[in-house]
Amino acid sequence: MKYQIMSKEELQNHQVGEAITLTAVMAIVAVAVMAVVIYRLFRSGKGGVSIPGGWKFSWN
Repeated sequence: MKYQIMSKEELQNHQVGEAITLTAVMAIVAVAVMAVVIYRLFRSGKGGVSIPGGWKFSWN
């Protein structure tokens, strides 16, 4: 990574926070998708889940 000294004008025009905003949006989307998957999974009449490590859950 190469550092560069910025002028006062460049410092005033520099915007920060895009990465934090993108991370927050991606986290919210991931939680929403998981919530929908879990809701659909447990609302089904028959279902099963297989989790790494040998854990298996099923219901009728």
